[in-house]
Amino acid sequence: MKQKHGANAPAGQIFLLGIDAGGTNTDAVLLVQDEDVSEGPSTSFSERTPTAPAALPSVRLLAAAKTRTKHDDLPASVREVLHALARALDDDAAARALGGASLLGRVSRVTLGATLAVNALVQDKADAVALALSAGPGLDPRRFAMGRHVFVVPGGLDHRGTEVSPLDVGGLEVQAARWRAEGIAAVACVGKFSPRNPAHEQHMARALSRGSAASATNSPTAGPSVASTAAPAEGPAIAPDVKPGASFCITLGHKLSGRLNFPRRIATAYFNAAVQRLHSNFLDAVESALAESGVRAAVRLLKADGGAVPLSLSRREPVQSVLSGPAASVMGVLALCPAARQGCALLLDIGGTTTDMALAVDGSPVVDREGMTLQGRRTLVRALASVSIGVGGDSLVSVDGHGAGASVRVGPLRQGPAMAFGGTSPTLLDALNTLHSIPQAHEAGTGSSMGEAQARYAVHEPSYVLAPNMLEDMAGELAGNVAASLCGMEALAQQCGLDPRVLARKAVDNALNQIRRAADALTEAVNARPIYTLAGLRALQEARPARAWLVGGPAACMKAHLTAALGLPVDCPPHTAVANAVGAALTLPTDAVEVYADTGSGLLRAPALDLTENIRKGCSLDALGERARELLLQRLEQAGAEGAAVEITEAESFATLDDNGFGSRDMRVVCQAVPGLAGLVAD
Repeated sequence: MKQKHGANAPAGQIFLLGIDAGGTNTDAVLLVQDEDVSEGPSTSFSERTPTAPAALPSVRLLAAAKTRTKHDDLPASVREVLHALARALDDDAAARALGGASLLGRVSRVTLGATLAVNALVQDKADAVALALSAGPGLDPRRFAMGRHVFVVPGGLDHRGTEVSPLDVGGLEVQAARWRAEGIAAVACVGKFSPRNPAHEQHMARALSRGSAASATNSPTAGPSVASTAAPAEGPAIAPDVKPGASFCITLGHKLSGRLNFPRRIATAYFNAAVQRLHSNFLDAVESALAESGVRAAVRLLKADGGAVPLSLSRREPVQSVLSGPAASVMGVLALCPAARQGCALLLDIGGTTTDMALAVDGSPVVDREGMTLQGRRTLVRALASVSIGVGGDSLVSVDGHGAGASVRVGPLRQGPAMAFGGTSPTLLDALNTLHSIPQAHEAGTGSSMGEAQARYAVHEPSYVLAPNMLEDMAGELAGNVAASLCGMEALAQQCGLDPRVLARKAVDNALNQIRRAADALTEAVNARPIYTLAGLRALQEARPARAWLVGGPAACMKAHLTAALGLPVDCPPHTAVANAVGAALTLPTDAVEVYADTGSGLLRAPALDLTENIRKGCSLDALGERARELLLQRLEQAGAEGAAVEITEAESFATLDDNGFGSRDMRVVCQAVPGLAGLVAD
């Protein structure tokens, strides 16, 4: 893909901005690429081999910044990190020589990773969703429904998209009035076999919108979405900004996937509707924050499958970016460390709230072809094979019992930062500080007290003082205000009748056991079915990691412990603290289009594009593939991502009998923009 220069960027110099709004910190990096290289097939995973990693262009990290994430105001976090990045550019001599903070005005591309959507779902802060389902032949759709606002509309289609009974939307119109009165404003319309014919979903959407000219849908011409609230089985309270009588924000299931899996299409549409308003409002605020900082470049959002999508496309399908966190860390490691692109590796990102894990083989992430899982429900969203557990540097240390028999657990709760960084309760990071700073004599029971240990390592804000030889030994293993960690762990140890170092050891061991079990489960789950990587979805025999790569804030503190716990060599790439932002900045755009053709009816349909067109009776699978490529390239060009390398990832054809008893073919093709990295970070 041809990279466009920023307005003031000289030829041959490209500036890339990456932002990662994580659960604990929001990070930003500015990278510079000194050679004007096209983003095309040569920069894709499929073109890269372990013996030729140099095929990717080299980029340099000019500056990085990190701020605490404000969960109740993510846009403010983005504004703060951009201001911090501007200061870092002015403070660094090399960056200042190029223009300092003014370089933000020369950025060619911005890529954003964010945890807003997944955090909203996990914390039941997403919007409440009403489901409008059409039945059709087969099982009652109520078996697959989600939430407590569900209405089944009589009528349905068969597997070829032919109407078997007309849709009766009279009852839906009455129900819509009730939903509006209750303050429900997000509705997902899903019909059985709708990818073969979207007419019934479109009919339901019109019924919902009737009498409300301001309604919005997830179509290319949709306007801003309207407020609504979350939806576990029992249903949460309506959000205060949702007004009774508000018009609906409508998600149509067929536009999110062309696959014929009704339960998963329901879940995909449900989650898309639940986060659409929050997602759209967040992107509006981020664009405003970027403009305030002088950034005028096109913006992309990281997706769950390790690719990036232009903002215009992301607004239609926010569910695609729900699990972008693991994707950012995976792409960051692969961009930062050449050795990580050889063999099979376990990639770990230990943040403040969670530990995310994924596998990569020969530099390409392993893909979960079954679809992303959210709240126990499979979706039709392609994602990396990853797992997240509630263990991070800020995860609370809790104790059950007293004395030698007490059990100690880390996470999944988080109540702010570690005490080392101003928190009020001991966390995993505080346990690590305690374990690394108390003298070995104390562990041996020589009578050294916690108070003596704290006095020995007196802290003078904002840093701590250690003997020179211990500074060398402990380099990278202590973080923040160590004295605060010691005080907090001592207080908790006294409450539960444990020695502080024993408490710290138990806490760290519990965290390590959780990580090891999750890593083993991920590996076994991946190897239990055919393995595919992001590079062309090529099948592999087995994926067993021979080493691990670790990023995230507590990485240096955890590295040695994880080496022992996992039984694998564990290394940290350079710039580990901002690896996610680096991964976001260098991820190529991806998108996919599914096309279905029935030669019997002479129709071609591309559900996500709301496209139906006539085809000749003798249309071949190859011809359908070429049409799919054309449609995807057009969609990418309209979104400002023209020139991408495109490939066919799925193609299938089935012989059938048409309505007159003549032979025909049902064909399906999936076409995608080739995923990969735009470059590698030079040391």
